[in-house]
This record gives sequence, structure tokens and C-alpha cells, in this order.
Amino acid sequence: MDISVVVPLYNEAESLPELTSWIERVMKANSFSYEIIFVNDGSTDESWDVICELAKGNPNIHGVSFSRNYGKSPALNTGFGRAQGDVVITMDADLQDSPDEIPELYRMITKEGYDLVSGWKKKRYDPLSKTIPTKLFNATARKVSGIKNLHDFNCGLKAYKKAVVKHIEVYGDMHRYIPYLAKNAGYNKIGELVVHHQARKYGKSKFGISRFFHGYLDLMSLWFLSKFSYRPMHIFGLWGSFMFFIGFIAAIVVGGSKLWALAHGMPSRLVTDSPYFYISLTMMILGTQLFLTGFIAELISRTSQERNRYNISKEI
Repeated sequence: MDISVVVPLYNEAESLPELTSWIERVMKANSFSYEIIFVNDGSTDESWDVICELAKGNPNIHGVSFSRNYGKSPALNTGFGRAQGDVVITMDADLQDSPDEIPELYRMITKEGYDLVSGWKKKRYDPLSKTIPTKLFNATARKVSGIKNLHDFNCGLKAYKKAVVKHIEVYGDMHRYIPYLAKNAGYNKIGELVVHHQARKYGKSKFGISRFFHGYLDLMSLWFLSKFSYRPMHIFGLWGSFMFFIGFIAAIVVGGSKLWALAHGMPSRLVTDSPYFYISLTMMILGTQLFLTGFIAELISRTSQERNRYNISKEI
């Protein structure tokens, strides 16, 4: 099979027939063998009924329906698990992503050898309340991930080699960082395609300001896990040792100055009256706790079933 199109959706009943017809026209015009996988993320409208009706008229249409709303990442991960096409394409169901981009995305994956191609909606029809946070978010994501050539990490329109979607796990709200997940899995050839963005035709946007803040927290979590998930002692042990060392030296200075004053018959206050004593003690305690946290994290990582699971790209 040439292409699997994975479409996560939530309350998009009105747009589904038009989107499906559009995808079908593009596939037939280019003689692609294909499947469309709709993942209904607990919609409260008639989305699932519409999917069932569409599937009756086209055997290439498949659907999965969640019992409740889990989020876009679980929906994508479920679709990826069922995708059979050599190239997997994701798009939103709101008609803001154009299926006319599919042939070029497919060509870039199959002919130019990209592992992942992300769309870039260079000209957007969203309100400023969405476009400005998006620009800030993407600038931060480029800096942290090291993927300098992407301008729109969160674009729903993306294309992947089949191997990529089978070797990454999209969870929580990590759909925003799928290029970063792919890079961490060893798929480094990531490209970008300027795509057409259309104004929303039906329904209303699910974007909220909370997603902006959650996105930064998720990015920091992903960065930390990518750096230290297999060697947590490197971060906790390093900072724990550093804090303990500084606290220990400070305690020696405080105690030494007291002994020096006593040896020379000079008046001095009690060690426990000095704020530096408590600062040094606190640093030693925190340093010890960080060091022990590193030990515990190492024990957990060594007992993890994933510790020796690696993505093998080729074998002879």
C-alpha cells in the first residue's frame, strides 16, 4: 500500500464528507493505493455515525472511536499502530489542511529520501491570539530540539516513512514535538514543505491559551528525557555532588573561622548563630538528596523493560 492517511478528529461531523471526497479525488488522480484511518477522539456530535456511513461506501476507510476524549496524541498513536502504507500522512479534519499537498509529500518521502516532512503554513488565516503564541513556541522548539529548518512544529499536515511511526510513541500532548521524537529515535532527515492554509469552514477551533503553556512544559520534559532518561545519575549525581561540595566547604569555613577566633582569644558568635551555617547545612542535605535521587533513578532505569530496546534500521 502506498499511503495511509491518519485523521484524528473531535466533533468534526460537518467537515468529514467533504474531506473524504477530497482525499479520494487526489488518490484516484495519482493512482495511489491508500487507506484512510479516522480516529474519533470521543466526539459528542455525529462524527462516528458519519464515519460509519463513509466506510460503507469505500472499503479503504477505517475508523477507531474512543469511549471519551483522550487528546490528539493518543489518537495519532492509535492511528500509527494501524497504518499499513509505505508513507503515512497525518492531517486535521477541519479542512484547514489541503489533501492536494499529498502527492508532493509522498514524493519527498519516496524520491528525496526524507524520513519526515512537516508542513509549514507560511500564510495563516488564524487570529493573532493564535499566530503570535505559535511563533514564540516554534522559535523555542527550534532552539531546544536543534531542528533548525522547521518553522511549524505543530502543523497537522505531515508525512512519514512507515518505519518512523512504528518506532516512536506519541503520548500526552507530545504530538507537537513529533519531529523531535523522530530525531531522538534516529530519524534525522527531516524536511519542510510550504503548504496552503485555509480558514476553518465548519465548527470552532479547539486552541486555547492553556495549550501554549502546556507546550513549553512538554518541551522541557521531552528535552530532559532525551538527555538523561538512560543516564539520570549524570544530572542528579553531578548537581548533587556540586551542591554537597559547596556546602561542605562553606561549613569548614564557618567552623574554621570559629576555631581561629577561639585560638586567638577573639570574641565570636556561636556557629549556630551564623546564617552561613544553615545555608551550608541546607546545601549538603539537598546535595545528598539529589545524589540519592540519581541512584534511585538509575535503579529504575536498569529495571525498565525498555532499557535494551533499540531501533534497528538495517541488518544483513
